[in-house]
Amino acid sequence: MNILPILLSGGSGSRLWPCSRQGHPKQFMALTDGGHSLLQQTWQRLEGLPQLGDPLVIANEAHRFLVAEQLQEINITPEAILLEPMGRNTAPAITVAALYLTQIVGQDPVLLVLPADHLIQDQRAFQGAIATAVESATQGWLVTFGIQPTEPNTGYGYIAKGAAIDTSGSFRVDKFVEKPDRPTAEAYLTSGSYLWNSGMFVFRASTFLAEVQRWQPAILAACEKSLTQAHHDLEFIRLDATAFATCPADSIDYAVMEHTEKAAVVPVQCGWSDVGAWSSLWQVAEKDDQGNAYRGDVLAVNSKNCFVYASDRLVTLLGVEDLIVVETADALLVARQDCAQDVKRLVEELLKRTRQEALSHRVIYRPWGKYDSIDVGSRFQVKRITVKQGASLSLQKHHHRAEHWVVVSGTAEVTCNGEKFLLTENESTYIPVGAVHRLANPGKIPLEMIEIQSGPYLGEDDIVRFEDHYGRCNDETEG
Repeated sequence: MNILPILLSGGSGSRLWPCSRQGHPKQFMALTDGGHSLLQQTWQRLEGLPQLGDPLVIANEAHRFLVAEQLQEINITPEAILLEPMGRNTAPAITVAALYLTQIVGQDPVLLVLPADHLIQDQRAFQGAIATAVESATQGWLVTFGIQPTEPNTGYGYIAKGAAIDTSGSFRVDKFVEKPDRPTAEAYLTSGSYLWNSGMFVFRASTFLAEVQRWQPAILAACEKSLTQAHHDLEFIRLDATAFATCPADSIDYAVMEHTEKAAVVPVQCGWSDVGAWSSLWQVAEKDDQGNAYRGDVLAVNSKNCFVYASDRLVTLLGVEDLIVVETADALLVARQDCAQDVKRLVEELLKRTRQEALSHRVIYRPWGKYDSIDVGSRFQVKRITVKQGASLSLQKHHHRAEHWVVVSGTAEVTCNGEKFLLTENESTYIPVGAVHRLANPGKIPLEMIEIQSGPYLGEDDIVRFEDHYGRCNDETEG
């Protein structure tokens, strides 16, 4: 039986701020040693499974180039990348994927539905649980994975395990329960009958769609219409925004799994974490003899049970306990370990104050490369720009700013008001206000350059795009 992974990559990961932000959420970050992002690790831990098809990815349209580039980095050509115009939770996302495979591709595979932002430390145990789940899915069950609890965690939902389905290791789901309080979580742990709800699933596409039709016909109808009216954009499939906006927003648990008589669970102990908070990373990280876990340039003296994530500079601790410290180029988080779940409240407050730190990092990734805003003043901005080999920015102009470009390394091909010329290391040029221009890298190594902007308005939305290799419109504020 062909197994087709469905990678759900639409989350925002606000509890991992300031590293995870709306423009670059946690699934695209390398939060553990090894250099690969959570999205990339989600695929890599499946390697070796028999009859494994190429993944189908569901993503927010704002992250489409991040998804495509990260899959390309690990040499994966996806079955498809479906773009959601807005978030509608997991039930619509999975429904669209199942519809695409059955109605567009003409297949009825077993779907392995995986959030793209989880950690799993024991790959062998996880793959063994997948094999058990696939066996039950081929018999018509909608299977989820229940994580054997190691503590009375109040941050997870739980699954009450019922009677065994057969000798394979699958059980009926007795019930799903919400995140409990501490005494209830302790009772669940003592009973041995409750499992953490992992949010991962295995079922045949047609079986799942039949249950969606039975329990959530409005979701099915809206998803069918959004897919029928979808259009291709480069390697992406954009769901119709008007149709998808009418779709009820609901999780697969609420929409289907809590209603169906076909819900089954496979218990597994595989070093799983949904990385829902910084404390989750501390729990699974390697620690020193004082219980501290570090990432980056960190020095701790007389400190215990702390988690430190340093991105850009040295972070030092002295005489503190039970702290989370996360440092980035433009923000610093200091919190008690027991407040880790409340970081989302900080993000909500930043959004109320329209702070850019809630939305994006100082380093912004684009399909052609990235830029880092080194310095900003009232009438100037300095950026360090990196253009990938063979890539180019759009042909564009600005109404309010002029730009000076200085090449640091590599070769720049510059187009300015119809004239095209090359610049190399230590050479520079000037782009006047209103000039139609383009920057490209024709070389074999990345192009590094400094851009100095000057003018009365320096917003990223001051751009008129005439031509773009990546199919972006003028309302997308990208270079």
